[in-house]
Amino acid sequence: MALTGRAALLAALGSLPVGLLAPSWTGMLAVNAPLSLAILCDYCLAAPVRTLRFTRSGDTSVRLGESAEVQLTVTNPARRTLRAHIRDAWPPSSWPTGTEQAASRHELTVPPGERRRLATLLRPTRRGDRHTERVTVRSFGPLGLAARQGNHDVPWTVRVLPPFTSRKHLPSRLARLRELDGRTSVLTRGEGTEFDSLRPYVPGDDTRSIDWRATARQSAVAIRTWRPERDRHILVVLDTGRTSAGRVGDVPRLDAAMDATLLLTALASRAGDRIDLLAYDRRTRAQVRGRSAGDVLPAMVNALSTLEPELVETDARGLAATVLKSAPRRSLVVLLTSLETAPVEEGLLPVLPQLTQRHTVLVASVADPHAQAMSTARGSVDAVYEAAAGGQAQSQRRRTSEKLQRYGITVVDAVPDSLAPALADAYLALKAAGRL
Repeated sequence: MALTGRAALLAALGSLPVGLLAPSWTGMLAVNAPLSLAILCDYCLAAPVRTLRFTRSGDTSVRLGESAEVQLTVTNPARRTLRAHIRDAWPPSSWPTGTEQAASRHELTVPPGERRRLATLLRPTRRGDRHTERVTVRSFGPLGLAARQGNHDVPWTVRVLPPFTSRKHLPSRLARLRELDGRTSVLTRGEGTEFDSLRPYVPGDDTRSIDWRATARQSAVAIRTWRPERDRHILVVLDTGRTSAGRVGDVPRLDAAMDATLLLTALASRAGDRIDLLAYDRRTRAQVRGRSAGDVLPAMVNALSTLEPELVETDARGLAATVLKSAPRRSLVVLLTSLETAPVEEGLLPVLPQLTQRHTVLVASVADPHAQAMSTARGSVDAVYEAAAGGQAQSQRRRTSEKLQRYGITVVDAVPDSLAPALADAYLALKAAGRL
């Protein structure tokens, strides 16, 4: 049983005159006995809570930053009208701070044998699966003095997907891809490109592209045209170790790497290449393999939605062995990790020869924009010291990048907002050069 504020108010108003005029136990009992009887009758007349039936419907997935609506249908099989307050409880991260109470609490009236539908609007603030908690029902009597209260388990899950904010860069990169494919520019010859068609010779063309057999069969000199290779294999490797948990701006490094992964996936699938995913620290955390061009992006989004950083040191040897096992043939390996000196020199550099011997390797890392801002600070003693610290941090990252480049590795080091387009540009550059 739950008493309402109305019952407390009536008890106070009835006891006040007795206490002031003729304070006695008999007077208090004369006032509160009828009120207690009214509360008991009100409780008995309230609709039962245990017999209520609940069903759910609505959204099962939503992108981070967007809203999802989940409906809760309440069926009242009893013979009494249900007057209830309902709390549809979800984890705190299902709403922005301060909005949970307004979004999760509902008032409704359900006549006997009827049902009503409630809508709970979720706006999650974190990725991952959000599982509903209990549904708490407080059923009031007709006088509003007392209520029955009970809980019901009505399971439902809403998966919060990565926001994919970098998709705004996709149209411009697709335009560049069409240029590489020769749809808006003349096809050219390059190492590692695929033969496309023949065309007449134009002064200035590379004589190595002349097709002498085709020329012998016609009166004009014929030139072979080429296009970038298709059906190449790309393996995106996400380092989910402790360095990926560091926050850069408002999000962890891992979230910025995910956004870059999604843009690269969308671009590579449009380019006709096959792309797989591997998330690893000391074991495989997520993997996407062998998906078609139409299915690979949804599979990537679904796999990344529940991925979280692990506070462990990444096993570089295990990562290299897993990469070689996942990509037995020559591939482009895109490793999204940090460029901190110690993890790279002690973990990544010793295993790089195993990867570069078989694959083309591209390392992408999330830079801290705060360090760049520190390096330009001036005007006070504290600002000068900050500038020195920021400059030293950037200098160490440059030296680490140079060490990786000596192994023939392409390095992309950019702030979170620029990492995705920079990685896409590096992929297009490798594709134009025929290095995939």
